[in-house]
Amino acid sequence: MAKPTTAYVCQSCGAAHAKWSGRCEACGAWNSLVEESIASPPGGLEAPKSGAKTRTGTVEFAPLDSADPPPPRISTGIPELDRVFGGGIARSSAVLVGGDPGIGKSTLLLQAAAAMGKAGVKAVYISGEEAISQIQGRARRLGVSNSPVQLAAETDLRSILKALKAAAPEVIVIDSVQTLWSDSLEAAPGSVGQVRACAQELTRFAKKTGAAVILVGHVTKDGQIAGPRVLEHMVDAVFYFEGERGHQFRILRSVKNRFGPTDEIGVFEMGELGLTAARDPSAMFLAGADTETSGRAVFAAMEGSRPVLAEVQALAGPEAAGNPRRSIVGWDSARLAMLLAVFDARCGLRFGMRDVYLSVSGGYRITEPAGDLAAAAAAASALLDRPFPKGAVFFGEVALSGAIRPVGRLEPRLREAARLGFTTAFVPAGAPETVDGMTVHGLSRLQDLVDVLGGGSE
Repeated sequence: MAKPTTAYVCQSCGAAHAKWSGRCEACGAWNSLVEESIASPPGGLEAPKSGAKTRTGTVEFAPLDSADPPPPRISTGIPELDRVFGGGIARSSAVLVGGDPGIGKSTLLLQAAAAMGKAGVKAVYISGEEAISQIQGRARRLGVSNSPVQLAAETDLRSILKALKAAAPEVIVIDSVQTLWSDSLEAAPGSVGQVRACAQELTRFAKKTGAAVILVGHVTKDGQIAGPRVLEHMVDAVFYFEGERGHQFRILRSVKNRFGPTDEIGVFEMGELGLTAARDPSAMFLAGADTETSGRAVFAAMEGSRPVLAEVQALAGPEAAGNPRRSIVGWDSARLAMLLAVFDARCGLRFGMRDVYLSVSGGYRITEPAGDLAAAAAAASALLDRPFPKGAVFFGEVALSGAIRPVGRLEPRLREAARLGFTTAFVPAGAPETVDGMTVHGLSRLQDLVDVLGGGSE
């Protein structure tokens, strides 16, 4: 047996170092190196002794084509959740769900497990953070305590795998993967080595038995799932649960899915009885946004196959000496800096010495470049203190040259806006003049948007 050795492993990126230092050379994180015991080479394989015979297994190959139909998916009983999964949970899959503390990850998965249990699916819920009595109390509050879901409170991976082999469930929820520990490693639970080893064993269990494993993952202050980056590569799907605690809306966003779309979202509303699916997400994000005031614009986004409308609000403060402040909620700060530079260089709108605040209402987060035009419209309207016509919607990508580039899925965006009563759309040039009775204005350059407000310089 190999003699145990130690290494200093970064808890942010998983890089191993021979000696401790205050800063990880791989990712630049400070005070993230923790000493861990390494009893075997990476991958869990011990080096064979000199002259010893090694046992090797046989590898069976299969053809690329198969006449066997794919196994049926498991419905979660929650349509919004099935939508993000791509039509239900795929068997033999490993799924990672991350999100901020208290956002509702455990609530959503307990509701899903209860709905599947009522439908005859054998579901198991294992918690490493709560006692069984706490989970039962939450189930009573959610009104799902009569569902035949099997509960367990355990963190020892070996005991969990032994119990799962005996129970043979179809769906397994592990809350959370950072609380598990394997006795094959001497590192503390939640360390990079433990998280990687536990996730690998659970993923292997899913592939061998055909069960679907759903892992809950903690996130860092930057919003990334805590642990090694390889964790997201091991699993088949990665979902992020987003939302602001001050809002009742929650968004489950797919960022990786081997069995479905990678840009789909599910929209939920938090209430007394847990999370419920939002019937009309666009109307929900636009609640109270029908006033004609400066500094606001409505963006028509595409999330997978679903068009979603959201309001973008901006505020430009008075000129002041010193460093101007930039505060952004729900959008990329780098894109806002680029947009303000384009306004200055191409349109003569001076944001340099002004505080600029930009927020996407309802806890929604804009991730596609098509949101540039809506953010630009809100910022220009705030600076000039002139509102756009009531019932206007915006989408388009802004280039550094000031040109407005076309984006995909134009007609679904416009139809969704027309359904909600919008009468005017400002979009990249080349679009049809009318869609479902809505007037469409094609814009070639960012200056065209400023001209609509009647301002050329500030």
